[in-house]
Amino acid sequence: MKKIHIILLLLIGMTISCTKNFEDYNTDKKRAVEVPGQFLFANAQKALADLYSNTNVNRNNWNLFAQYWTETTYTDEANYDVVNRNIGTTLFRTYYRDILADLKEARRVIELEVVEGDDATIQKANKLFIIDLLEVYVYNQMVDIFGDVPYTEALDIENITPVYDDAFAIYKDLLIRAKADVAGLDASGSSFGGDDLMMGGDVAMWKKFGNTLIVKMGITLAPVDFDLSKSYVQDAYAGAFAYGENCAFAYPGGSNSNPLYEDLVQSGRHDFVAANTIVDKMNDLSDPRRPKYFEMNGTAYTGGVYGESSAFSQYSHIADRIQEATYAAVLLDYTQLAFYLAEAAEWNFSVGGSAKQWYDNGVKSSMDYWGVSTADADAYMAQTSVAYSTAAGDWKMKIGTQAWLAYYVRGLEGWTSYRRLNAPVLNLPPSPAQSADGAVPRRHTYAIAEQTLNSVNYAAAAAKIGGDKLSTKLFWDK
Repeated sequence: MKKIHIILLLLIGMTISCTKNFEDYNTDKKRAVEVPGQFLFANAQKALADLYSNTNVNRNNWNLFAQYWTETTYTDEANYDVVNRNIGTTLFRTYYRDILADLKEARRVIELEVVEGDDATIQKANKLFIIDLLEVYVYNQMVDIFGDVPYTEALDIENITPVYDDAFAIYKDLLIRAKADVAGLDASGSSFGGDDLMMGGDVAMWKKFGNTLIVKMGITLAPVDFDLSKSYVQDAYAGAFAYGENCAFAYPGGSNSNPLYEDLVQSGRHDFVAANTIVDKMNDLSDPRRPKYFEMNGTAYTGGVYGESSAFSQYSHIADRIQEATYAAVLLDYTQLAFYLAEAAEWNFSVGGSAKQWYDNGVKSSMDYWGVSTADADAYMAQTSVAYSTAAGDWKMKIGTQAWLAYYVRGLEGWTSYRRLNAPVLNLPPSPAQSADGAVPRRHTYAIAEQTLNSVNYAAAAAKIGGDKLSTKLFWDK
């Protein structure tokens, strides 16, 4: 199991010269002078995993927006009220301060390291490429959440009013960076070793991560820039994750437990039940993942009506596996890749297989991840309502529905997949926030603090994207 080193950030000290001079006597040797880059990198990884997997309504609403879960008592968030708890500000602060700032500092510290020999030189370069790949991943999430965000002027302590960069321009730059990172990584060398809490320092796996991320971003651009999308996807897919591979943060438990455990078990609260949106769909399809996703309510799987108060005792609960302290947060995996490549095949990209083949791979991969038997998975996929040639709707509905089902618990991915493919049909809550204009949100609103602290650039960004509203569509949302 990967070791969590974050606690060492409070204890680590730099090597100090034995020479006793005036500066020595004025240095507190029990406190860190500078944190080593590998621990900053690990801390950023944990902050990212925590934010991504969290279900605390003060942090994010992704499992609610994706309509995987609904609330039992306080239903504001399921009705898209993101202002009361100022969630936009929390997201901005966490992404920039707790994740990107640590990655930037990790890069600065590692760049200053003096190394000797080919092995050490390769290791240093690999570390810097991996840091950059994780930054690309983080900015990709931010653009998919907000649209235009501070990018070229972000993280400059001398500039507290950064401009918001065009989202499409950010996407194109992220693709350039990711491609260069993948090309630069040298799998013959090492990187962070055990301080890498996602890949264990495996450079070859980071290359696959990078290529999978390129496919993810590339396919998102297909409705916007077909040629650019095709070029990146076709170049990257063969070097992406293989069946069963993923990038995950393995929580060891204890003081470093998965936030889902902290929110669903340790808190002692019963704030969530399964939403009828996903339960009804899975019941209709006789989906064998139901016992992996939910607990039965008596003799049936029953979801609470999305957006309405749903008594905890009357509806299906979240399955025990998901509530375990050691449940891993999957950030990117082969299942996603397969569904992206099914889309690519429908766009007539050359990706080594047909849309049906990649669709089948995505469904089967999800079944395997959740521990469904081969016989049950095959029976499910043979149903006319699931089989690619006979399932209802166009290709976006077919792929979008199965991708949404597969991304359960990974609310940001489920909500983003819904927005990209407009599938499946989601329910409307009884009292949607005015900013949503009576529909499922298409983006998240900016940090409220930006309206006062960075008012000029905030106003310009809001006007450019069509208004800082939940209903405003992102540039790729065609």
